[in-house]
Amino acid sequence: MYYVGLDIHQRSTSVEILDCNGKLVKRAEWKLPWPQLAQQLRQQAPAPFAVCFEASCGYGYLYEQFSSVAQQVKAAHPGSLRLIYKSKRKNNRVDAGKLARLLYLDAVPSVYVPGKETRLWRQTIEFRQSLLIRLVALKNQIRASLRERGIAAPSGLWTVKGMSWFKTQGENDDAWALRRDLLIEELAELKKKIKRVELQLRKMSDPRPGTALLKTIPGIGPRTAEALVAYIDNANRFSSVRKAGSYFGWDPCQDASADKNRLGQLTRNGPPTVRKLLCEAAWQSVRRSPTVKAFYDRVTRNDPDRKKIAIVATAHYLTRVAVSMLKSGEVWREDPRLANSPEPDVAHQTLGGSAPKPPPRKPLPPVDGSREQQH
Repeated sequence: MYYVGLDIHQRSTSVEILDCNGKLVKRAEWKLPWPQLAQQLRQQAPAPFAVCFEASCGYGYLYEQFSSVAQQVKAAHPGSLRLIYKSKRKNNRVDAGKLARLLYLDAVPSVYVPGKETRLWRQTIEFRQSLLIRLVALKNQIRASLRERGIAAPSGLWTVKGMSWFKTQGENDDAWALRRDLLIEELAELKKKIKRVELQLRKMSDPRPGTALLKTIPGIGPRTAEALVAYIDNANRFSSVRKAGSYFGWDPCQDASADKNRLGQLTRNGPPTVRKLLCEAAWQSVRRSPTVKAFYDRVTRNDPDRKKIAIVATAHYLTRVAVSMLKSGEVWREDPRLANSPEPDVAHQTLGGSAPKPPPRKPLPPVDGSREQQH
């Protein structure tokens, strides 16, 4: 087996090839567009060979191209390549050599590469999020324009009635009226774009049974459910629900040595869009679900200063629940000890059919206080 390290850029690619003993076979610089890299590898690299490259924009496309010619392909996580980014000497040739050596040592911090449809789904979710950021910024501009003139905005400013009121402001000031009209037009255009994106998201998520499954969790809406399903993709790739929480960045940073164990802030690995949606959904779940409310209360300990800690811990809890549900296929069910009414029979059904009623749940375990504080 030969090991190929690629440091890929838009117009050039640095290549280093090692043999089965880790000795240098070839080093080159290819000035080729991406569609020609796979064919160049087939011609220049001795077979059989494995490929390692750094995951960045377009990593899914490159992974598919290299998979057609290589025995093994690994996309390295950029945030975990300390061997490269902590180096005092860094250039394209050195980076390609280090990627080849990591591949030879089987020490590549690889990332999960989903299929093409899932990647497109994720990109659409992120595009909607970027439109929402622009929408919030635009609304802030409208509120700022009113404050500049000392005008108090009504509580329902974004309703039809509120926008009709906004159109009547500043009629005697042509410059301000022009700014007002352009802001209103941009706001209407952004809302239309978001509706188009959400319509496309609905077409992409409706055929997925996992989306309907997660929407049975109180407080989880279609946007949160589809984001979870898109980024989890295959729930069985997580050997435990704790690893799923780590994938989404809910676990704290750890610095342990001898008998000392320091836990810091959240790692915040993984997609920030999912964490944002889950934190918003957690507030709704606390209001609607007795089971989630009981978990939230255990973390808060009747301390108002722990509300933010508790809501992040609740979002982490919902992530673990979502992965468990996707693995088992069971819909959400409340803890019968906390529900106000007997648990309905439908709570024990799955999307694929009926399932036997599970045994009574064990008592809720105590929450680890030292870990809670980091959430």
